[in-house]
Amino acid sequence: MTAAACSERVIMAARGWIGTPYGHQASLKGIGCDCLGLVRGIWRELHGREPEIPPAYSPDWAEASGRETLAEAAGRHLRPIAIAEAGPGDVLLFAYQPHAPARHCAVQVAERRMIHAINAHPVAEVSIVPWWRNRLRFAFRFPAEI
Repeated sequence: MTAAACSERVIMAARGWIGTPYGHQASLKGIGCDCLGLVRGIWRELHGREPEIPPAYSPDWAEASGRETLAEAAGRHLRPIAIAEAGPGDVLLFAYQPHAPARHCAVQVAERRMIHAINAHPVAEVSIVPWWRNRLRFAFRFPAEI
């Protein structure tokens, strides 16, 4: 499968989650998900079974651990890419604070658009405004063997 076809499948899968209510630690399309649950659900749609189930986590898990746990997990299953290379279909990781670990993920769907799940809001496609761009820490690509 070509890279373009792969990214289109990722985008189509991500758009299928739009409107799913926010649910901490959930990953059920139309029922509830958080940002990680969204990416997990896309993985399942494209690859089948998840390669790793995350342990239970609190809303402040990243700050509590101080480690780049989310980036480490993403690196085990997705292909790390330079932030400058990120494009449609890629997974973006954000840190809310300048010296904190990344704790939010989204799927880029266009040059300046992403789909994500954020506390108290349903999954939505939004603009990657400067606030988000300034917090972008990592980018990953889904494997092409979909």
